[in-house]
This record gives sequence, structure tokens and C-alpha cells, in this order.
Amino acid sequence: MATTMSKISRLAATGRALAASSTSRRHLSLQTALFCSRNSTYSYAQPSHWFSSLDKVTGGQNCDGWKVCYSSVASAARELHEKDLPQSNRNYVPNDVVLYQYQACPFCNKVKAFLEYYDIPYKIVEVNPINKKEIKWSDYRKVPILMVDGEQMVNSSDIIDKMFQRIHPDSISEDDEAQKWRGWVDNHLVHVLSPNIYRSPSEALESFDYITGHGNFSFTERLVAKYAGAAAMYFVSKKLKKRHNITDERGALYAAAETWVDALNGRQYLGGSEPNLGDLVVFGVLRPIRYLKSGKDMVENTRIGEWFTRMENQMKPHRLQEA
Repeated sequence: MATTMSKISRLAATGRALAASSTSRRHLSLQTALFCSRNSTYSYAQPSHWFSSLDKVTGGQNCDGWKVCYSSVASAARELHEKDLPQSNRNYVPNDVVLYQYQACPFCNKVKAFLEYYDIPYKIVEVNPINKKEIKWSDYRKVPILMVDGEQMVNSSDIIDKMFQRIHPDSISEDDEAQKWRGWVDNHLVHVLSPNIYRSPSEALESFDYITGHGNFSFTERLVAKYAGAAAMYFVSKKLKKRHNITDERGALYAAAETWVDALNGRQYLGGSEPNLGDLVVFGVLRPIRYLKSGKDMVENTRIGEWFTRMENQMKPHRLQEA
């Protein structure tokens, strides 16, 4: 920004030099044209606004030469400013996006958080986890699967990388800090979730009530999955707890939440004033549990709540009807 201002100042000086023989009123009109906004350090107003201001100062006399000068200076200044802006394609909107998912899947929710933050409309196909008939057409037998204008994308991290490159085509890669925390999500945070949401029989039942209530199940499958699934996952969660060296489920969840808040280091988001990919994947993974008992406990007993609310407000739920 400082470089841009320096260049603009030199351009303004050139304009003043061209008008060295003019009256002080005309000197003032150049400043009015270049810095016509009172609400910012500099502003690129439309030429018609510039010339209107100029006419008021000069009384409408001898403006043609000035208009040529202003147009040249303004065009060069605008070009310099645009070169300093980060290159992105935030207007990238594919024609047809379909997400094959499980509603409660943390990896699917990573992808959804990305799509919603970038305001990309998408349809959802809820996959039956028992027979997976909705994805029998694919050689890839897991979710998420994202179809983008007929192209199949798989693996949540790969999907996000590919979509990010399409939105930011001139970006070589994300910053190291975002990469670090995306790795932390996949290698640590996701492993803390299952021991928490299936921690007790009642919490396992609560989780499966949510899963079956939002999933693609027949009536019979819903009943079987809710009770048999809850019982099975209660015991599986104990094995997962041991595998990942977790002694206190809630303690591990709270510690992870506090670790994330510490990483923010006083910033609104890991990305600073706007979320980056690190923010999006942490939010996506935590979103399915937010209103379960484990998620409520996490918000009540850690400092993560304010960041989570800010992230919720950043989402643009532009999802279309289910496909």
C-alpha cells in the first residue's frame, strides 16, 4: 500500500508540474480530483465526478486540458493500485456442483464450509452409509465426493486445494501457517471428536439421533442404526480413545479448542481480518458437534465460542435443494 501511495504521489506531482503556470484555483482542483474522498486516504472516483468537482472550482472555464491530464493520471494510478491487489477470481462460480456426503461427517463439513464461505451454490446428495447406493456409479467408495461441472473430486483436502486454486489461480500455495493447522485438524482434532460424541451411552444415542435424523435412511434402517449404531460406537470410541492415547475425552477436546484459540494470537481469524483455509477446516470439523452435548460443553468451558460465532456469520448458506 505504501508503494502504491508513493507512486500516486509522484503522478500527482507530475500533474502539478504540467499545470505550473496555472492559478492556485486550478492547483487546488487537481488535488480535489486525485483525492476526492474524505473517507479514505485516496480514492478513484469516476471521471464524471472528478470533472464535476473541477467545474465547480474553475467555474467551468478552460477545463479540456485539465481533463486530459486528470484522465491520464487517474488511469495510471488505478493501474498501479490494481497491480498491488492480490490476484484472485472470487467471481468463480461453477454451473453445477453436487456434494455427496454424510450429514455428520467432519470431512464433508470441511468441504461445505469452504463452499459456503466462497458463496458457491451446491446441491447435496445424502449417501446411505449402509448400502451407499447413491455413489455406486463411482469407483471411489467414500465421502465426500464433489462433482464440479461433471468433474469428480475426492478427498476433502484435495477438493479444497483444487477449488482454492480455481478461485485464486495466481496463488502458488496457501501460507505455511494455514497448512500447519490444516494438518493439525486431520492428524489430531478429528481423532478427538469420536471419543467425545460417543463418550457415554446417552451421548452416543444423542449423536445417532442426529445422524439418523439427517441421514438417508429408510424407517427400518433408521431404527436399527440409531440403537445398534449407538451401542456399537460407544464401544468403538473406547478403542479409539486408547489408540490415540486419550485419557480424558473432554479434557482432550477442551485442550484442542484452547490450542486453536492460542494459535489465533488475538486475531479475529487465523487469516487475520478474514478467515483462511485453516479457519475454514477447523470450523467445518467442529460444526457437526456444536449443538451436541460435547460441543455445548466445549463452548461453555473454553474460549472458542466467540471465534466460532464469527465463523458462523461468515458462512453464506447458498445450498440448493437436495439433488
